[in-house]
Amino acid sequence: MPMTDDDILNRLREILVENFEIAPEAVTLEAHLYEELGLDSIDAVDLAIKVQQLTGKRIKPEEFKHVRTVGDVVATAQQLLGSS
Repeated sequence: MPMTDDDILNRLREILVENFEIAPEAVTLEAHLYEELGLDSIDAVDLAIKVQQLTGKRIKPEEFKHVRTVGDVVATAQQLLGSS
């Protein structure tokens, strides 16, 4: 069964809370990863690895460079899940 955007958001919320100590209520689709959630470039690499584990697909670095918000991460994960 395919993952919905809500499924991905909920899993992403768990990842951000567990790995980056971010308050769950701060993780919204509109939340900016760097400015609002306090992630840095190393955290972004860690997050990309977690998204790879979630989707089972490899992320090319250029695909993750445009990611700025939690919604962008959800869209990227959905795109990876949709590609074969």
